[in-house]
Order: sequence, then C-alpha cells, then structure tokens
Amino acid sequence: MPEPKSRRHGAELESAILDATWAELVETGYAKLTIEGVAARAGTSKPVIYRRWPGRAELVLAAWQRRVPNEGDLPDTGELRSDLLALMHRLVHRFDDTPRDILVGLMTETFRDPEVYGLLLRQIAASRQRPTLEILVRRAVERGEIPPVELTPRVAEVPLDLLRAESIFHHHDVGEQVITEIIDEVFLPLLRGLARG
Repeated sequence: MPEPKSRRHGAELESAILDATWAELVETGYAKLTIEGVAARAGTSKPVIYRRWPGRAELVLAAWQRRVPNEGDLPDTGELRSDLLALMHRLVHRFDDTPRDILVGLMTETFRDPEVYGLLLRQIAASRQRPTLEILVRRAVERGEIPPVELTPRVAEVPLDLLRAESIFHHHDVGEQVITEIIDEVFLPLLRGLARG
C-alpha cells in the first residue's frame, strides 16, 4: 500500500500549485486549463486552490508573475554592466521553454476579458514597484563603481520599457545586441548623467 502524501502548507503548497499551473498551461493551453487539472497535478483539491486564487485567470497570472526574478535571484557579478546584462538576458529568456502559442493564447484571452485585463495591469503596476534595478545600482554605488545616483521609479523602468517596446511594437525576439544597446547606449549613459547632475 503506498504511503499517504504528507500534507503541505504555506509556501510549499503554493509553490506546488503554481508549478502545476504552469505545467498545465504548457501542456493544454490557457483555454483548456482547468482548476481540476491543476489540482490533480499538484496533488491537492479545488477548494484549496480557490482559497488562494478566486479564478483561473488569477491563478495563471500568479504562475506567470512567479517567473519574474526577485531580489534573491538578482545577478551579482561584481560589476554593474554585467549585472544589468545578465538581468535583462534573464527577463528576455524566462519564457523560452514555453511554446509561443501558449503565450499568445494567454495574452489573447487576457485582453478579451476586461476583468482579467485589469488584473494583469495591476500586476504590471505592482511589479514596477519592485526595486530590482535599484538594488543593482545601489550595489554598484556601495562598491564605489559609480557615484551615488538617485534612481527614480521612472528611470528604473527605462530598460524594461525599452525591452517591452522592442518586443511588442517591432514584433520580433529581442536579441543580445538589442539588450547590449539598451544598457550601453541608454541606461549606463543615463546613470552617468544623473550622477553628474
């Protein structure tokens, strides 16, 4: 007789559910993803999932958002330029293992539903509050690599906004050359200008 599964709680359970959600999304696509399927894959129940996320869209967006690097995942190479390049590379390639039609389908479904679209916009706005680039710049200042600089939220968004614009408006994958140009031709000169100001 197989051993019963030990009960999972908190972060461990949430992680299992979000991993299962992403796996279901990749396997079935957004339109066919069900809470039942996620629950079965995660080894939990629908009520447990619904206690944390009110619906499928919220669950999928939570799984999506989880793939964005957090402070503990930030590169720390000892040099600002290489940290920035590594972070941008990570952001650009975080969905490489996901079939493109899955991402397109998810975004299409999101834009069709005003409530879900609003949730996505709130998630994007919340992610802008994460001090990701600020941390990399602060580390560089602490190392003495650059002079102290006030990095406003608007300035911190410049590289990420340029990445989004390149991807959305030019309809092509962002390559290493584009990443390098954003850092070398825009963001680092902007930081130097702010430091002199």
